Amino acid sequence: MIYFDYAATTPIDPDVIKVMQECLGLEGSFGNPSSLHRLGWQAAEKVKQAREQVANLVSAESREIIFTSGATEANNLAIKGVCEAYQKRGRHIITSKAEHKAVLDVFAVLEKQGFDVTYLTPNKQGLIEPDCLQAAMREDTILVSLMYVNNELGVAHDLNALGSIVKEGKAIFHVDAVQALGKLPIDLKELPVDLMSFSAHKCYGPKGVGALFARRRPKVRINAQQHGGGHEFGLRSGTLATHQIVGFGQACELAQNNLNQESERIKGLREQLWQGLSQHKEVYWNGEKAALQAPGILSVSFVGVDGESLLACLPELAVSQGSACNSTTVEPSHVLAAIGVSAQLAHSTVRFSLGRYSTEAEVGQVIMQVGQALTHLRKLSPVWQAREAGTDPATLPWGRYVE
Repeated sequence: MIYFDYAATTPIDPDVIKVMQECLGLEGSFGNPSSLHRLGWQAAEKVKQAREQVANLVSAESREIIFTSGATEANNLAIKGVCEAYQKRGRHIITSKAEHKAVLDVFAVLEKQGFDVTYLTPNKQGLIEPDCLQAAMREDTILVSLMYVNNELGVAHDLNALGSIVKEGKAIFHVDAVQALGKLPIDLKELPVDLMSFSAHKCYGPKGVGALFARRRPKVRINAQQHGGGHEFGLRSGTLATHQIVGFGQACELAQNNLNQESERIKGLREQLWQGLSQHKEVYWNGEKAALQAPGILSVSFVGVDGESLLACLPELAVSQGSACNSTTVEPSHVLAAIGVSAQLAHSTVRFSLGRYSTEAEVGQVIMQVGQALTHLRKLSPVWQAREAGTDPATLPWGRYVE
């Protein structure tokens, strides 16, 4: 298959697999990093090195990196931990309607617990305007949580502009940076961000491990959400998975060494893909006009066809209609709904996401295969045929299904 679903997960880099294997068997660094013997010390040294590798990629201090089981846990730890720690100061928290479910579902739980939540509406590119955030800030606002790169659209926020507003309001700024790590530069020495979540499996590392950056100066207070031994500076108890953490660290080092070159190459492939797809009528790039974007994500709406039907016609192509975490629901993408895309057009949207192993030849194959499938389905589509004939589809018997 041609794999164009890198935003859902990435294959583990061979160099990452190699260092992970060195931490698994009897001859490797398999010990418990908390054990007070040589095998434990060896594992602890591996974890220390990995912590430094992750920190170096985002220009942070190594002690500001807290390892978790993934970005979902990192988001939970950051959001719930801050709300518990600062609730005496206020109970107003802010996020956006276009966040990942790993953030939105946490806010929904907190809302049931009595926190006052403001859900900001993004602009048509999927971004929160600074003026929109400014208007939502209140004296009792304790937390703002906004993603760096949208996982469905690939558009990226101006963290300096948004973070400055949050800091002026004396609130805590949390950023879900899962789709940005290893794709866009991140300098946490300069960015006005207090907490940032990461995941290894979105940057060619293993599943089951992630991290939370928690600023030490000025120190951000977080209440631990998992107890049982005081690991990770008392914020995340549990025996450290040395092999996964080492893999995460190696993935970050590889990303740091190749970030600019790889990003430019992938961006070029995305442009090539868009040029090919846009040759067809009424094909739209969602988020195209955003000033800053991650290089590999392309959300495309194909008027007149159903997205599931289109994917069914492409059995040798691995792509998605949106976030893999939402694949069990028949509801249209909440991200596309938030930016004003109709339900019908949202159901006609496909997310292509390219990565390290994508090639020009694959892009050419995808353009050809999608073009053939699109032409075939449009010939069968009464919506498309009505549009081609100049008829308003809404006036036809099945018009209730049309915007």
